Amino acid sequence: MSNAIFEVPLPVNEPCLNYAPGSKEKKEVKAALKNLRSTKIDIPMVIGGKEVFTKNRHDLRPPHEIKKVIGTYSQGTAKHVEQAIEAAMSAKEAWANMPWQDRASIFLKAADLLAGPMRAEFNAATMLAQSKNIWQAEIDAVCELADFFRYNVHYMTEIYRQQPESVDKIWNRLEYRPLEGFVFALTPFNFTSIAANLSAAPAMLGNTIVWKPADSQIYSAHFIMKVFKEAGLPDGVINLVFVDGPEAGDVIFNHPDFGGLHFTGSTGVFKMLWKTIGNNIDIYKSYPRIVGETGGKDFIVAHNSANIGQLVTALSRGAFEFQGQKCSAASRAYIPKSIWPEVKKGLLKDVKSFKMGPPEDFTNFINAVIDEKAFDKIAEYIDYAKNSKQAEIIVGGKYSKKNGYFISPTVIVAKRSDFKTMEEEIFGPVLTIYVYNDRKFDEMLEKVDTTSPYALTGAIFARERSVINYMSDKLKNAAGNFYINDKPTGAVVGQQPFGGARASGTNDKAGSILNLFRWLSPRTIKENFAAPTDYRYPFLGEK
Repeated sequence: MSNAIFEVPLPVNEPCLNYAPGSKEKKEVKAALKNLRSTKIDIPMVIGGKEVFTKNRHDLRPPHEIKKVIGTYSQGTAKHVEQAIEAAMSAKEAWANMPWQDRASIFLKAADLLAGPMRAEFNAATMLAQSKNIWQAEIDAVCELADFFRYNVHYMTEIYRQQPESVDKIWNRLEYRPLEGFVFALTPFNFTSIAANLSAAPAMLGNTIVWKPADSQIYSAHFIMKVFKEAGLPDGVINLVFVDGPEAGDVIFNHPDFGGLHFTGSTGVFKMLWKTIGNNIDIYKSYPRIVGETGGKDFIVAHNSANIGQLVTALSRGAFEFQGQKCSAASRAYIPKSIWPEVKKGLLKDVKSFKMGPPEDFTNFINAVIDEKAFDKIAEYIDYAKNSKQAEIIVGGKYSKKNGYFISPTVIVAKRSDFKTMEEEIFGPVLTIYVYNDRKFDEMLEKVDTTSPYALTGAIFARERSVINYMSDKLKNAAGNFYINDKPTGAVVGQQPFGGARASGTNDKAGSILNLFRWLSPRTIKENFAAPTDYRYPFLGEK
C-alpha cells in the first residue's frame, strides 16, 4: 500500500572510468573479455519471460575477427512475433497498474547493476559484438545507459507532478496512462545504450514492448536482457525477437493493437515504415506514436579565426571515433583556405598516429566496421574518390576484410562542395573536406545548410563572438544538436538531449522529458464536489 509521495534519487551522470594501465577496471574488463571469448553463448529469444530457441541457428562473429564464433542465436519467424505481441498484451494491465515508484525502482536498480557488478561483462560484450575500444564501450554501454535509466526516472517523476489548476468545489487531475496496445522498438547496432533505451523508455511509463535489435547487436542485446531480468523486470514487459525486418513488420504493422514505434536506423527504412503505418491507419485502435532518429551528414564548419588545435582534435575524434559509425560523426568539413595548411598538417599527424586492430588490444584507437555490407559500401565510396578527378585522398584509402572488416581512416579533399562524399551518408571512417575561399564565407554557410537533407549534428569553430552568433543563426535549422568549438559527437544524457529534424528524424530528443511524453496518453479528470441541481442559468431570468 502506497500512501506517500516519493522523491526519487537525484540523477547524476555516471563517471566514466579511464582504464589506465594497472587499474582495477582494466584488469576486470580484460578478464571479462577472456571469459566471453572462450565461451560460445547460445542466445535465445525472450518471449513472455521464457527463453525461446529454434533449430535455425546463426553464428555471431566479432567484426574484427570474422573467423571466430563467439555465439549463436535462434532465428525466429512471424509466429514468434505474434507470440511476443500476445505476451506484451497479457503483461500490460498488471505492468501499467504497478505503482510508478516500483517501475522506477527496477530501472534504478538496472543502472546500479550496470555501473557496479555487471560493468566489466557488459563492456566486454559490446567490445566484442560491435568492435568498440574500451573507451567507446564505457561511454556507451555503461555510462550512457545508466544515465538513460536514472534521468528517465527523474523525468517520469516530473511529468507525474504536472497537474492542472483546481477551482472552488472542483478538483481537476491529470492521469498519465501508457499508450493503448504495444510499442515496437526497432534498434540499431551502433549503440548498446540506444538499443536498451528504445525499449526501456516506453516501458518505464507502463507500456509493454516487442523489441527487435539489429542482427549485429544481438550479442550485446542478450546482456541487456540479463540486466533487466536481474533488476526485476516482470515477464512479458520487454519481449526480444530475432526475426527478419519485413517478416516482423508484416505482423506488427497489421495488428490492431500496434500503439507506437520507437526507432533508430536509416532514413530510407523509417520513411518506408511511416508509409506502411499510414496505409494501415484504419486498422489501429489509436493513432500510433512514431518516434525515430535516422541518418545524418554531420558537419564541422570553421571560420578563419578558429583555434587550430581545437579544430584538428574535433576533426580527428569527431570523424573517426568508433570508425565513424555514430549517427553524429563528422562526415563533412568546410575549412577556410587561409588556415588549411596548418589544419592539414595537424590532421595528417593525428590520423597517421592512429593504431588500428581488435579492441582487445587497448592500444588500438581504430577497430573494425560492423559487417561486410557496411564494409563494401564504405569501400565503394573510397574507390569513387580514388577514381575521381574532383577529389584527392590525402590519408588512408586502404581496406581489407581478410581477418576482419578493417578500413583505414580516410580523409578526402573535394574540389567541389557538392562532391558525392560531401552529400551522401557513408557511416564509416571517411571524412571529406572542402577548402573554401575566405571571402566566400556567407556562400559557404548557405551550402552547409542546403547540401544535405539531414539535420542531426553540426559544429562551428570561431573565436569572435559576433561570428559565432552569426554562424549559429545561419545554421539554426541545420542541426538538432549544435556544437560551438567542440566536436559534433558525444551528447550526454541530461546535458545535450539528442535528436535532429529534416531527414534525421522526429527530433523527440532521447535522454529528455520530451521523449517520455510521446509514450503517454493523458486523461483529464474533473470531479465536482457540489454539482448543480437545476439546469437554468441566471441569464434566463428577466426580473
